[in-house]
Amino acid sequence: MAVQWYPGHMYKASKEIKESMPGIDLVIEVLDARIPYSSENPVIQEVRGDKPCIKILNKYDLADPVVTKLWQEYLEQDKTVKTLVLSTEQPAKIQQISELCQQLLPEKVASGKTLHTMIMGIPNVGKSTLINILAGRQIAKTGNEPAVTKRQQRIRLDNDIYLSDTPGILWPKVENPKSSYRLAITGAIKDTAIEYDDVAFFAAEYFLQTCPELIVKRYDLDKVPESELELLETMGRKRGCIGGGGLVDLHKASVILINEY
Repeated sequence: MAVQWYPGHMYKASKEIKESMPGIDLVIEVLDARIPYSSENPVIQEVRGDKPCIKILNKYDLADPVVTKLWQEYLEQDKTVKTLVLSTEQPAKIQQISELCQQLLPEKVASGKTLHTMIMGIPNVGKSTLINILAGRQIAKTGNEPAVTKRQQRIRLDNDIYLSDTPGILWPKVENPKSSYRLAITGAIKDTAIEYDDVAFFAAEYFLQTCPELIVKRYDLDKVPESELELLETMGRKRGCIGGGGLVDLHKASVILINEY
C-alpha cells in the first residue's frame, strides 16, 4: 500500500519549519514507541542538521519494553540525540523534557539566554497532549484523529524555555509499504486515505506472528487462528459484525481491530 496523504497544510507546515529552524536551539521529535522506525520523519532529520535532538518514544506503555530499550540504544548512537520514554499515564515524568533541554544546552543556560526549542512529530502521535501537560494548561488542541493542529504556535514554559509547536506532518511519499501500513494502523493517516480492510489484514497477520496469545485473550478465542482471515471472521462473530446471509462483515471487523489497537 502506497500512501499519498500529504494535504496542503502539511506542505505549508514543512516550509515554515525550514524557515524557522535557524532560530531554534534544540529539536524535540515525538515518535510512536510502537513503531519507532516508521514514525521517524526523514524531513525532520534533514532540516535539523546537527542541532541537539530529544527523541521521545511516546505511548511506551503500549509497546514492548525490551524492544523500546533497544531502540533507545540504537537512536542514541547519534551523539546529538538523547531519548526519553513517555506516556500520558505518567504526567510527572513529562516534566523531564524541560530538564533534558537544559542539560543538552549547558552553555546557553549558563549565559542566562532563553532556550528556543521546536517540537515535531507525525500526526496523532500524542504531541499536543504532551505539550498541555508540559505547559500545565490546555494550550494545544487534542483529538483522536490526525491533523488536529494546523499551524505553529509559540509557548513559554518554565525555566526560560520557549517551545514552538508545529502541526503533525508526514513526508510527501512513504516509500516503504510496511511503514505505510504501520502508520495507518496507529492512526497517523486519516481514515479517508486508507482501506480499512487492507490495513486490518496486514495488522492481523502481524499480530498473529508476534503476539498470538494476546489476541486469543483480547477476543476470548478458543485457539490461535491459523490465518488473518480466520482471525477477522472469528472476532467479527464475537463482536456481532454479522451481515447479509449470516456472513461476517469484514469491514466492520476491520474497523474494530484497528480502532482497538
